[in-house]
Amino acid sequence: MERFGYNPPPILNTPDLPGLVVHDVAFEHMKAIREMNEIIFKEQRIINSFEKEDLMVLEARLDGEPVGFKVGYRENSKIFYSAKGGVLPSFRRKGIAIVLLNDMIKRVAEMGYQYFAFDTFPNLHPGMTILAMENGFTLKKADYNAVYKEYRLRFEKKL
Repeated sequence: MERFGYNPPPILNTPDLPGLVVHDVAFEHMKAIREMNEIIFKEQRIINSFEKEDLMVLEARLDGEPVGFKVGYRENSKIFYSAKGGVLPSFRRKGIAIVLLNDMIKRVAEMGYQYFAFDTFPNLHPGMTILAMENGFTLKKADYNAVYKEYRLRFEKKL
């Protein structure tokens, strides 16, 4: 996008959502995240392994009620990878995913990472592709994931 004279802001525009709080969650306190994961993704597996360097688990609560989550970790010395995240269906389109994404981006930038990346399956979760394109992410890779039998897109953002 830079070649067109547009430099996206490093921090995404986040909506004002009174009562929304994003906080870190320790591995032993992930009950609400496990429940949300099953509702959103219809699976028990959150990520393949929690034995990751710089593992970050964020939970969003609206007026004390769990409404979304985001999990990420160090991919390499320059890239932080957002492995999974979601918002409960009845709380979507309020900006909660953007708040979670922005919160994670701010935290990893402070940790010294140069890039923030995530993969998405556009046929399964079209909203993430739109969110990426509207917020300055660059499409880095497109391939087919044999496990999910679906096309996958890789987006990155320079921090």
